[in-house]
Amino acid sequence: MARRKLSKQSEFKPDPRQNSLSGLFHVTQLQKQRMLKWTLYVLTGILLLTIQDVIMSRVSIFGATTDLPVVYILLITVIEGVDVGSLFVLFASTIYYFSGSAPGPYCIGLLCAVGIIATLLRQAYLRRTKASIVICAGIALTIYEMGLFVVGIGLGLTRWDRVFSFLITAGYSFGVMVLLYPLINKIGLIGGTTWKE
Repeated sequence: MARRKLSKQSEFKPDPRQNSLSGLFHVTQLQKQRMLKWTLYVLTGILLLTIQDVIMSRVSIFGATTDLPVVYILLITVIEGVDVGSLFVLFASTIYYFSGSAPGPYCIGLLCAVGIIATLLRQAYLRRTKASIVICAGIALTIYEMGLFVVGIGLGLTRWDRVFSFLITAGYSFGVMVLLYPLINKIGLIGGTTWKE
């Protein structure tokens, strides 16, 4: 009887206590790299939103300025692909609207629609190159700006003669997109690629 009791006691061994929270959560190297990637994406977005609100909103060349947050959102959407990019464009456009910098709530729908369609078309018909990514994001940017113009006309917020200002904004923003692509692409390569083509 005593032997049976001793054998049962020796079989049961409680789990050792862990003294820190870091011991509770095991994070792999790949997960750390992906967290770093998304942290850098967020910090880049905050920086571009701040530059747009503080500096670029006061600069007007030929009646237009850049649209840095939209450049950032569409570029990451096309780079990340449909699976990740569609969720990103939804979250980022919503945050962009609630930041107070967006022209109106319709920017969420416009950004989601043009971002996802541009990404789908790029993945379906074009190889993954710098040119295809920047051109698809640039076309999406131009369609977004024209969509803003049409919505502005419909709501009575702008006039027909301002169409060229929207096109110039798209042109300036496309120039920034070409310059911003290497940075966003390098950040996107951290942790490996998430797209499957």
